[in-house]
Amino acid sequence: MNILTKFSIGQYVDGNRSWLRIVDSRLKIIAVLIFLITPIWAGPIWRLSLVLCLIALTFVSLLPSRVWWRSLTFLLGLSLLVGFLSLIAFSDIQSLESSFRNPNELNLILESEKKWNILEISLTKIGFLTFGPFNLSGKAFELGIKTSTLIFTVIHSVNLMLLTTLQEDIVWALSWFMYPLKKVGLPIDKWLFQLLLALRFIPLVQEEFQNIVKSVSVRSINLRTLGFKKSINVLLTMVERLFLNIFLRIDQGADSLLSKKNISIKAHRYRAFDKKNSLTFILNSLSICFIFMAIFLRKQYGEL
Repeated sequence: MNILTKFSIGQYVDGNRSWLRIVDSRLKIIAVLIFLITPIWAGPIWRLSLVLCLIALTFVSLLPSRVWWRSLTFLLGLSLLVGFLSLIAFSDIQSLESSFRNPNELNLILESEKKWNILEISLTKIGFLTFGPFNLSGKAFELGIKTSTLIFTVIHSVNLMLLTTLQEDIVWALSWFMYPLKKVGLPIDKWLFQLLLALRFIPLVQEEFQNIVKSVSVRSINLRTLGFKKSINVLLTMVERLFLNIFLRIDQGADSLLSKKNISIKAHRYRAFDKKNSLTFILNSLSICFIFMAIFLRKQYGEL
């Protein structure tokens, strides 16, 4: 399986007809920051709303389905798995019949209608199997939603921007925001050039991972016959070889840069000038309205 074409995560897809390509890169960065920052100190309703908004945005973006459906499915499965593990790990697994101290001893007034657990499963025996007791508290449920939605919004929002935005446009947009820092004397151009190299390095990392997976599949290694310790040893060897190959690519790239005597680093040269028309103006205006509406809704309904 070709990972570079099947899972295009973090890669710009040229030639797609998505309207997200037309939106100004500066507005896309602000929108991504909304998806990254607004979940902080936000309730589960707002976090779930961001996930639904990202999924809806993916479907209406007019991106080819072959570009995003595999990565979206994998990311949804990973988020649900991490959320379920967080929910189980932080749930109360004590017995329901265990004795608790009377809260009236502390002279505290507790709300009578407040329910601490949203799911309670007592000790149950089905044949020779025993299930329970298990208590699912509201805090554990909120933690599961928090971890699963955070993973999805962080990865998928950035992935959508990288799929529809040239890496040079992203660097130029960041340089536009960081222009006041350049006046102070900070080496903004050098930092953004390093960011550009890191963005272009993503496909190389995926290629090295694909080569490692293919090399193992060709050798037909049967992990069942190796046993647990030898299987772990094989996996650690694969990870070690992956990092060695990545470091070798980094060394080769550094040598190629050092071989050049003069390297012109000017962030304003990275911008690709597109023809402005009425469609571009309409999409940018709608994007600005979306940004202000998201900030307003977060302030009104996104509190804990």
